[in-house]
Amino acid sequence: MDALEADFVIVGAGSAGCVLAARLSEDPNTSVILLEAGGNDSNMWIHIPLGFGKTFADKRVNWCYETEPDPGAGGRRIFWPRGKVLGGSSSINGMVYIRGQHEDFDLWRQLGNPGWAAADVLPYFRRAEHQTRGEDAYHATGGPLCVSDVQEGHPLCEAFIKACAEAGHKRNDDFNGREQDGVGYHQTTIRNGKRCSTAVGYLHPAMKRPNLRVVTHAHTQKVLLTGTHATGVAFRENGQDRVATARREVILCGGAIGSPQLLMLSGIGPYAHLQEMGIPVIHHLPGVGQNLQDHYSAAIKLKCKFPITVNDVMMSNLKKLKTGLDYMLFRKGPLTAIAAEVALFARTRPELASPDVKFSIATFSADRPQDGLHKWSGFTLLVYQLRPESRGEITLKSADAHDAPAMRPNYLAAETDRRALVDGLKMGRGLLGSAPMQAYVESEFLPGDGVRTDAELLDYARNTGGTVFHPTSTCKMGIDPLSVVDPELRVYGITGLRVADASVMPAVISGNTNAGTIMIAEKAADMIRGRTALARAA
Repeated sequence: MDALEADFVIVGAGSAGCVLAARLSEDPNTSVILLEAGGNDSNMWIHIPLGFGKTFADKRVNWCYETEPDPGAGGRRIFWPRGKVLGGSSSINGMVYIRGQHEDFDLWRQLGNPGWAAADVLPYFRRAEHQTRGEDAYHATGGPLCVSDVQEGHPLCEAFIKACAEAGHKRNDDFNGREQDGVGYHQTTIRNGKRCSTAVGYLHPAMKRPNLRVVTHAHTQKVLLTGTHATGVAFRENGQDRVATARREVILCGGAIGSPQLLMLSGIGPYAHLQEMGIPVIHHLPGVGQNLQDHYSAAIKLKCKFPITVNDVMMSNLKKLKTGLDYMLFRKGPLTAIAAEVALFARTRPELASPDVKFSIATFSADRPQDGLHKWSGFTLLVYQLRPESRGEITLKSADAHDAPAMRPNYLAAETDRRALVDGLKMGRGLLGSAPMQAYVESEFLPGDGVRTDAELLDYARNTGGTVFHPTSTCKMGIDPLSVVDPELRVYGITGLRVADASVMPAVISGNTNAGTIMIAEKAADMIRGRTALARAA
């Protein structure tokens, strides 16, 4: 097997890794190796938007993780899909494009991270984006990531917007603009009816360059260190043990699960835990795997009066045929649907400075997505708290890189989280009880009429809720004792090693995390190359 050596070795071709590989390889004098444990993104269902339902539990493209039994979730194991394919989770997610509130990034700055305030990161959001609406103060055109509008409205979405307006919520047609408050349609990562993952937008065009080498089915085992300097990684490809040497830096882009796991496997992490696992300690870094944050959701599931849901399409061979033809011929119809097309960002308490909950309407319903849709007309109102205070952890189960780590999200441990979710469920029921929504609601399937009190609603949320697939912050950026990387994403105590993915977020952002992860990688590329957004624009 030929030796692999480059200036930069990037581990993980996901939302962040594809961006970094593309940006760093723009310099023809810089060589890049990108390692991905999964395979190519050739699965048809990756590229058809509604196909995310087909990849949700497909182990060919998905790690299909499960948490440890979580007390806050009724002692259940919660299914955590994560992309194991070029594009990572951007190849299997619901394609919702949400940046988060400006206050989120200002908080990052206040936590000791200069250069990460809202005004600092906006140029990187803009650089990534090709906004089909055109350019303005918040959006740009010409970037690799296509950001487009929902192409077709839906009666349920329109009714929800009317219900929110009647309840006093303003219309907001750009959650990624001046402010997040209000109700409106999501923006999406779809281009011409097909998913625009970071593999599609960034990596595939860059793979034509001779200075970029992408190795798939390459499961990284550990970072190789000489003393406390990272020199490369050991990985296994098709059963063969191999090494990739980095002349300049190793960059971990394994996400909130993979990056802390790899650090600990390499002897970088909490001293006592590494000793327990029999791993020689290279550097005691107690924050590795700590500070885990995720959005926990609860759902109100409704039976619809009319056969207009995705469930109805899937129950009818004739409708499936028509849907397939609409998509093939015109790139229209239900197959272009994202996970949830319309949303409301709102406050559960009037004294709050910014929204603390998100509601979204999904035009389908299921007990669990991996089990298939209900066999009746159904839709879902999903609610989750935007800024959870509960903190969990990622720890190793063994010193074997092929064993998934232990994921303990510690959902609903904080009173604020419990209160916000219960209040959100009550607000959601209020919206569903409005005249615009009652025109479509036949009945509430879950939680049902028997669940009314705050205690009953909390019990329902614990026993039926789940992740919104936004784990973050397990290698957090900062200056406190539990920080893992500094504001330039360099791992404390180790030279030649950075982390650039959702794990470095000091606090989870208010909404879907994919856009923020892409921004982090865009900014990381500039920091690595010693450039700033302003200098590059000039």
